[in-house]
Amino acid sequence: MDRYHIWFDLRPGVKDLEAARSIQDMMGRMQKDGLVEGFELERRKLGFGPKELGEWHVCVRVKDMAQLEAAFDELTPRTGELERLHAAVWSKVTNFRSALYRDFPDPNRIRPPEKAHHGDEVA
Repeated sequence: MDRYHIWFDLRPGVKDLEAARSIQDMMGRMQKDGLVEGFELERRKLGFGPKELGEWHVCVRVKDMAQLEAAFDELTPRTGELERLHAAVWSKVTNFRSALYRDFPDPNRIRPPEKAHHGDEVA
C-alpha cells in the first residue's frame, strides 16, 4: 500500500466545514470510482506539529503507483465532474505540501535468514 500525504492550510476566509465537505466530496468520488482505496482527512489538534506542514492533512491510500498515476491521469484533463470537485478543493487551500510513503519492508523484499540467538535451538 502506498500513501500520498498532503498537508495544507485554508485560505483566509474559508470556513473549515465547507473545506472539509469539499475534500470529502472529491475524495469520496475518487474512492467510489476506484481511483483510490481510501483516505483520511485530519486537522492538527491543539496546535501540535510543525507549522511548515500546515494545519490540515489528507492521507490518500492507493494499492500501488499505477493506481496513483491513474488517479492523477483522471485529474489532469481539467474537465468534467471530477475537475469541478477538484477546483472546489483547490480554491480553498494554500501552502500545499505532499509526500509519498509506502509500507515497509516491501512485500517482495528478500530478507536475510534469521540468526539464532545464544541458547536458541536451530532446526
